[in-house]
Amino acid sequence: MSSVSQSPDDKRQRRRSTTAIKESLRELSIQLSLLNHQVGGRLGVKDADFDCLDLINRHGPMSPSALARRAGQHPATMTGVLDRLERAGWITRERDPADRRAVQVRALKERNTEVFHLYTGMNTAMDDLCAGYDEAQLELLAEFLDRATAAGRQATDALAEAD
Repeated sequence: MSSVSQSPDDKRQRRRSTTAIKESLRELSIQLSLLNHQVGGRLGVKDADFDCLDLINRHGPMSPSALARRAGQHPATMTGVLDRLERAGWITRERDPADRRAVQVRALKERNTEVFHLYTGMNTAMDDLCAGYDEAQLELLAEFLDRATAAGRQATDALAEAD
C-alpha cells in the first residue's frame, strides 16, 4: 500500500473492501467444503478421508506421519483413514525405496477419473469464469489466492503449535 495518507472515507472504504474479501473467502471455503462433501459422498469416502486422499494426490507419495501433519490429524487417526482408503482401493502402502523400513502412501491414479468426473461442473464453471478476465488479472488473482493459502497455512500451523 502507498505511504500517501488516506482520508477517513478512503480508510472506511478500504476496511469495507477488505471485510468483503474475507467474507467472500469464507463463503467460498464453505461452498468448496460442501462440494467436496458431495463428491466424497458419491465416492463412498468420509470427508476427512477424502481430504487425505486429495493431499496424497496433490503432494504424494508421502509417509503416513507426513500426511498426518499436513492433514492436521493424530497419527493414530491416520491409521484408520489409510486403512479405509486402502480397503476401498484408493491408495496403496509401499516400502519407501530410500528406506526399506519406512512406508509411503501412494494414490492409485487409475481411480482419479472417478473423482475428476464429479468435478466437471465446477471445472467448467471456473473455465467460464476465468474466460472473463485478461491474463494480467488472472495472474493477480492467482497470486492473491496463493498468498491467501499461505496465510491460511500459517494460521493453521500457529494454532496447531499452540496445542
